Amino acid sequence: MALSNFRGLEATNRRETVLLVVVFMLLFGALGLGLDIAANDIAIVNGQFVGFPVLTIAALVFAGVQSIVSYYSGASLVLLSVHARELTPDTPKHQTVLDVINEMATAARMPVPKPYIIDDPSPNAFATGRDPAHSVICVTQGLVDQMDREELQGVIGHEMSHVADYDIRTMMMIAVMVGGVAMLSDFVYRWMFWGGFGGRGRSGSRDNQGAALIMVAVIVLAALAPIFSQLLAMAVSRQREYLADASSVEFTRNPRALLRALERIAQIESPLKAGTAGTGHLFVVNPREGIRDDSEGFFANLFSTHPPLSKRIARLQALLGAAGTNAVAEGT
Repeated sequence: MALSNFRGLEATNRRETVLLVVVFMLLFGALGLGLDIAANDIAIVNGQFVGFPVLTIAALVFAGVQSIVSYYSGASLVLLSVHARELTPDTPKHQTVLDVINEMATAARMPVPKPYIIDDPSPNAFATGRDPAHSVICVTQGLVDQMDREELQGVIGHEMSHVADYDIRTMMMIAVMVGGVAMLSDFVYRWMFWGGFGGRGRSGSRDNQGAALIMVAVIVLAALAPIFSQLLAMAVSRQREYLADASSVEFTRNPRALLRALERIAQIESPLKAGTAGTGHLFVVNPREGIRDDSEGFFANLFSTHPPLSKRIARLQALLGAAGTNAVAEGT
């Protein structure tokens, strides 16, 4: 890829990250408003809000702090959540992984990501970090044990694409902020459901009815916010997987490398124990649903972090077929 393309991708992902932070801050602000109404910090009097929104401001401050933490320390939090440790050349296979990471970084003309490993028999991998200079590639022990060098190149080339395209920044922040939304939503829901309706109103029945309607709306938002944020994570991830597969072929110069790796992974029934709802979109294949879940359609795609594995394999097979056809044409 040309340098201008990388700069364009960085600019696009920077805009998406800013938009993502704005969306999450709006969610936090709305949930904080519900807490203020439940605590009677603000009320509706003669059709106007009165009082001071202490908890709304606190929620927005919390969202801002979380955004900063997720940007600068998100990779560490993700690695901690999946129980990853630094990968060292303590075995020949681990040395091979380190060599492949260096090779793919050279092919992508990127700094070498820090290598980490998860002690889990499920074959998988992910990349994270805020930019290529602060990136991480993490593999599972299962990937190391079950893949040959060519297949490792395909998988790590896929993850290097996420680093090169600056996908890692957006996906990392989603991983951290989805957890924050879930935590705050649960707190709001419990507070409003168990104690939020017990306070005395400050105004007439019509204003009380308006406040009650707002509280009901916020309860619904508290219930739906984690689902919405999870759907956002899934949509962002799905859009990037096909591009990363194609870029892996570009980096390895070998369509068969990632194709063989995905075909092998598709035959293995071993979900990743460390995979969570908040980090599932980071991995090369879904660590929780089954990498073998190839159902299609609107609802199947809506609730999946990845495109169907069969479709990814089919696209790589098409690339392999095209490469073979070109080779034959050049030889004649």
